[in-house]
Order: sequence, then structure tokens, then C-alpha cells
Amino acid sequence: MHRIRKVCVYCGSSSGADAAFIAAAQQFGRILAENRIGLVYGGGDMGLMGATAHAVLRAGGHVTGIIPRFLQKREHMLESVQELLIVEDMHERKRLMFEKADAFVALPGGVGTLEELVEQLTWVQLERHDKPVLIADIAGFWRPLLALLDHMREQAFIRPPSEPHYLVCDRVEEILPMLEATVSHGRKPRRELRPEL
Repeated sequence: MHRIRKVCVYCGSSSGADAAFIAAAQQFGRILAENRIGLVYGGGDMGLMGATAHAVLRAGGHVTGIIPRFLQKREHMLESVQELLIVEDMHERKRLMFEKADAFVALPGGVGTLEELVEQLTWVQLERHDKPVLIADIAGFWRPLLALLDHMREQAFIRPPSEPHYLVCDRVEEILPMLEATVSHGRKPRRELRPEL
């Protein structure tokens, strides 16, 4: 059975308006560490990003932070992680996050989180990779996006066989079992993007 070794978490650099968001980030961080699964994330020490990373570290887990040089101060780079990569731009950050992760989870967040999630959904839709992507709909945060995706299907902008496959759950404890089940029933996730030829 193929096993997930590292999960990339996309989430906000702020805490959001609902205390459930921070609680979910902290709980998921603990779950990752307890299952010896590394965290790959954007390298910041603020908001849900910082909460997730600190929870992993407190529980004895491994954290890889990847942050562009221009965001080191703005997002308060977290220097206590085991692996910290400072890159030149957002494109390099996202490429390395993809390469180092076996799966992707979107917790609540803003425009940056949305952009990262949608990019992964696009790559799945275009068959660039087959790593699982999960939308963690904590306290109904992603409900409007899920409704929009359904609307796109109704309007025939998303149709088989070009469905952007993704998982959805609303409870943190469901995330890892869903990811593991997806990987165990498929082949080993590719570590690189398929060529565009």
C-alpha cells in the first residue's frame, strides 16, 4: 500500500473570523505529527499557517516551510522548522510545494489560498498529476466555492471526462483517512508534473 509521507496545507496567513478555523488548523497539525506525516506549507508564522506549523512542531512532527524572499517579513517567516527554503518568487514556491507533497489540503484562507487550491484542481483536471486534493470545509467556509463548482457543472463548463477530481470533508479527523484511502486504492502519486508535450 502506498503511503502519504507529506501533506501540503494551503491556508490563510490570518486567523479568520471563526475560532473553529484556528482550532481545525491546530488539530490537523497534531494529527499529522501523530501519524508521522510531514507538513509542507508556506513558511509563515501568522494565522492558520502559523497555527498549523506550531501544532506539528509541538507534537514532535516535521515541517517544511517554503517562502519567497519578499514575504519573509510580511508573513513573519517561521525559523524553527526543520526544513526552511527561501525562494525567489511565488512560482518557485508553488513548484517546490508540489514536488515535496504527496497530497494537498485546503483549510480556510483568502485569495492566495484560493489561487493555490484552484491551481491544483486545474492540474488534476488537465491530468498533470494524480495526487489527491482535499477541500476541508470547516464551518462551511468553502460552501460558496463548492456551490460555484456545481454551477459550473450545471452550465456545462465542467463535464466528464474533464472533471477536476477532489475530496471534500467538514471534519478535521476525516482528512487523513480520506487521503490515505485515495492513495491506497490508486498508484503511487507522481512526484513531478507530467510533461506538457
